[in-house]
Amino acid sequence: MAKKLSSLAWVMVVVAAAVVLVVSEAPVAEAVTCSVMEMSSCLPAITSGANPSTQCCSKLNEQKPCFCGYLKDPSLGQYVNSANAKRVASQCGVSYPNC
Repeated sequence: MAKKLSSLAWVMVVVAAAVVLVVSEAPVAEAVTCSVMEMSSCLPAITSGANPSTQCCSKLNEQKPCFCGYLKDPSLGQYVNSANAKRVASQCGVSYPNC
């Protein structure tokens, strides 16, 4: 009986180790704080038609989960939905949302 218990304990340890390994490899979703001010580095590209900076593209990627909320906001929607904003998103390789 003691040998069966020992074998069972060993199996449990191996299973637990496998679970820890799988969980530690899983990607962790980071929370994004939606703030249109985070995209202020994109303002020159949106307003003047200039090429977006790398910081702008980085912020667009970071704020991507917030786009639908920005589009629904009456004070922001017209800017986020503008042709220049879409051009900047395209140049940064950020897909425009279908909300």
